[in-house]
Amino acid sequence: MVGGIAIVNDDGVAERLQFILNASGAVPGPFDAWLVLRGTKTLHLRMARHDENGRAIAGYLAERMGTERVFYPGLPSHPQYDLACRQMRGFGGMISVETGSRERAAAVLSRVQVFSLAESLGGVESLISHPASMTHASVPPERRAEMGITDGLVRLSCGVEDLQDLLADVERAFG
Repeated sequence: MVGGIAIVNDDGVAERLQFILNASGAVPGPFDAWLVLRGTKTLHLRMARHDENGRAIAGYLAERMGTERVFYPGLPSHPQYDLACRQMRGFGGMISVETGSRERAAAVLSRVQVFSLAESLGGVESLISHPASMTHASVPPERRAEMGITDGLVRLSCGVEDLQDLLADVERAFG
């Protein structure tokens, strides 16, 4: 279940959004709402493990690949590290890694066994993606480059699995 909220301070915009919402039927059904309520009961446990695994894997990758190739707000080398420390209690489990080329990224993707290849990064399982050929494939290459999305970029979403299993998978994939 993915959900969100739009908050505006303009009545005209609010009316237009309400019209689009009603016209498109983009509202969660009762079962979706129940899933959200059920999920909130264990959210704090899942997020703690997501953060713990993310920190460990980001540190592992930064040691082996160099901090300039691993993008994670919990690493002191990240340009927004100080801001992240002020705003967050944890840094999560989302990590981006620059492999250097589409071929190296493809090799990483082909060697993972615990991480699953997926476009949507947000489940309890560990997932990996290649933004240039997946989520941002329709974005022109020049625009992707401006956004920092290179052909060698891969993204990891660390799930709640055993950390040693995840580290072994990362070592196999990036080694």
